[in-house]
Amino acid sequence: MRNSRLSGYPLLLDTSGRRVVVVGGGPVAARRVQSLVDAGADVYVVTPFACEDIWTLATAGRVTLQLREFEPADLDEAWLVHSATGESSVDQVVADAADERRLWCARADDADASSAWVPAVARLGDVVVAVNAGGDPRRAQRLRNSISEQLTLGKLPFRRRRKHAGHVALVGGGPGDPGLITARGRVLLAEADVVIVDRLAPRALLAELDDDVEVIDAGKAPHAHTLTQDEINRLMVERAKRGQRVVRLKGGDPFVLGRGAEEVVACRASGVDVEVVPGVTSAIAVPAAAGIPVTQRGVTSRFTVVSGHDGPLDFSSIAALDGTLLFLMGVSRLPEIASELIENGRPSSEPVAIIERGTTPEQRVTVGTLESIVVLARDREVTSPAVIVVGDVVSARLGDDPPRPGSAP
Repeated sequence: MRNSRLSGYPLLLDTSGRRVVVVGGGPVAARRVQSLVDAGADVYVVTPFACEDIWTLATAGRVTLQLREFEPADLDEAWLVHSATGESSVDQVVADAADERRLWCARADDADASSAWVPAVARLGDVVVAVNAGGDPRRAQRLRNSISEQLTLGKLPFRRRRKHAGHVALVGGGPGDPGLITARGRVLLAEADVVIVDRLAPRALLAELDDDVEVIDAGKAPHAHTLTQDEINRLMVERAKRGQRVVRLKGGDPFVLGRGAEEVVACRASGVDVEVVPGVTSAIAVPAAAGIPVTQRGVTSRFTVVSGHDGPLDFSSIAALDGTLLFLMGVSRLPEIASELIENGRPSSEPVAIIERGTTPEQRVTVGTLESIVVLARDREVTSPAVIVVGDVVSARLGDDPPRPGSAP
């Protein structure tokens, strides 16, 4: 029996509304009390002295606190017992009283003498992983931390296999490097049944999906869309209503020139649950990857993001703006952008940088001025995707391109 923890029976308990007695008032007891409160238990604490964390919970009415020595009768209405007094003789009395009442008792002082053990727990959404490591808590914690990290990064098989409610997540994939997607985005990709992916999304992540995940290419190259926006909206809604979990994987951030708001409206109008996961926008991240700060003390504290893709631009207003100008999807209009900015008052000597395929191994930077950049870009055969940066911050470029995530130092 003393080694039963090595082959014990793992079990999750529903403690909601059920009394759990905790004997002890120190930091160890407080951690167990907090976990039980979070699980919805009716927590009854018995201790002559209580630490601040337990006092706070008691004052808020979240636990019942008895400031006195333990009495066996304290267990009469209990479903489960925790003993963490710091005194083995007292913990033994608590354990004996629990045995007499056929109650499980988790002792903090002596795992061998305990009839129940508290595992190290990793939680993510509705996934709970409990780790017991043969009575070695530090070993269990290290295993738990590793599992938690892998869950958070979407590296473990997280996808649901039973029927579930449909859901749509608009996930910002970041500026290009797959390592720059958020942890939440990785988790949702690991859960996805359907992924509707844009051209500029981090497509390397698709290789990590299960073979039976449906991947739909939404395309959206300049002047050549694989799917219209209405078709994308309809697909998201249809798949979610089938009970599938849909990820709309986009480049950058869904709400920065990404039509994410339209997709949220379409889902809500159809009664589909939708979540937005922000992404690292290329407007800021791509210049940063090239060593260009969009703001810098003593240079400028402002920047403006402009779409070079949709319709005519009001260059008189744009040229009058203070600070850095950032043009997304503007390579095809570069001659117009440069000439109109000069014509509307920006100095022809103003620095300009074009960063192609930012944050990826193919990143390339072309630097010039409003007067010279068109010829330079033509000679270097600059293509999209690219971010155009106009402003004095280009002159503050921090040497060579800083190392990108995943690149060699």
